Amino acid sequence: MMISGLNDSDNTFVVVQPDEDDAVWFASVTVLSEGAYEIVRRDTTRNEHEVTTATSANDIARDLTIWMTARNFPGRPTRRVIEF
Repeated sequence: MMISGLNDSDNTFVVVQPDEDDAVWFASVTVLSEGAYEIVRRDTTRNEHEVTTATSANDIARDLTIWMTARNFPGRPTRRVIEF
């Protein structure tokens, strides 16, 4: 897992963003100290910029996965909502 592999000597952060020149969103996780991480979420299309801290790599991975599924990915079909 990328987050649990972070350390404070040579692998201090990970950034996730779409593979495009002008990415409109990104998420990063940075090691603060032993067992603590800083999480940054930024989405310019939604005017979002959130900085939080956490200690559980599993919780961070779950939260970022949920957050990223709501982002706009190039080439991904738009979602259609059908009301019954």
